Amino acid sequence: MPEGPSILILKEEVQQFSGKKVINVSGNASINLERLKDKKILSFKTWGKHFLICFEEFTVKIHMLMFGTYRINEQKEIAPRLHLEFSNGEINFYTCSVKFLEGPIGQYYDWSVDVLNENWNPRKAKESLDKLPNEKICDAILDQNIFSGVGNIIKNEVLYRCFVHPESEVGKIPSEKIDELIAECSIYSFEFLYWKKKFELKKHWLAYSKKECLRCNLPFIRKNTGKLNRRSFFCSNCQQLHI
Repeated sequence: MPEGPSILILKEEVQQFSGKKVINVSGNASINLERLKDKKILSFKTWGKHFLICFEEFTVKIHMLMFGTYRINEQKEIAPRLHLEFSNGEINFYTCSVKFLEGPIGQYYDWSVDVLNENWNPRKAKESLDKLPNEKICDAILDQNIFSGVGNIIKNEVLYRCFVHPESEVGKIPSEKIDELIAECSIYSFEFLYWKKKFELKKHWLAYSKKECLRCNLPFIRKNTGKLNRRSFFCSNCQQLHI
């Protein structure tokens, strides 16, 4: 599943179409595609893993799900979920969710929970975590209403950086360590963005998909954790379990 930084890169890559009119539209998305024809794109926005194409009276929300992809000025062999053609090029989205959001986009999203947004509010994240004392931290970090844009790669890397076991209970983690985790969710997301643009993201991974802890020279535990049952890679020696 593409994480927040990857969707932000998509936003940057399609700026050539901002202010342009859709001259042709097609695809197998289950929405009224004809509604988009001859409409001008006002702007592109992101909220976490959501890519938003904003028109005057509505917004098209695209979620890449687990295996979504896109192509700019080229096409894949399979049929697109949504094809948008402009006078200066085209965008094609594949294997994704496409929905309409009616009216002003601001009514749907809280920008202060997006770790890559200029309005990101770490204090609000702390308040939200305080309400989930029995939640495992591996689930809390993936909660898009607290850390919008954070995905499984970022989760694993942040927990490793902060020496926290993924199955730790939020309420048992010391307050100063919670502050560190919150800060790192945003810090690492921006580093992810920087490395992704340089096509060198994987070489910076310290935990995700790794077999051995670089700090302890011990094998990593690889396990599906939490109620979300997502893969975690962690060292049982240096990542403290708070329960």
